[in-house]
Amino acid sequence: MEFVIKAKDSAIPCSVTIDEDNGKYMLRKADTSGEVFQDKNQLIQWIETEWNPNLFEDEEAYSDLLIMIKGNIDEF
Repeated sequence: MEFVIKAKDSAIPCSVTIDEDNGKYMLRKADTSGEVFQDKNQLIQWIETEWNPNLFEDEEAYSDLLIMIKGNIDEF
């Protein structure tokens, strides 16, 4: 699954990729650099620490992203 969220300070959206079948957890930040994680929990921890709703054009999309990643809903 790939989730895209538009940052206020970047023309290129941020993205979060979760491929549990292949053990890939990564994201692209507003500055287009990336982060790779060992598991979903590390990914969630990084997002909660480094990002906040004010960074994004649609602040509710940040909350929706976390809900989806944590598995509280099946589809977005």
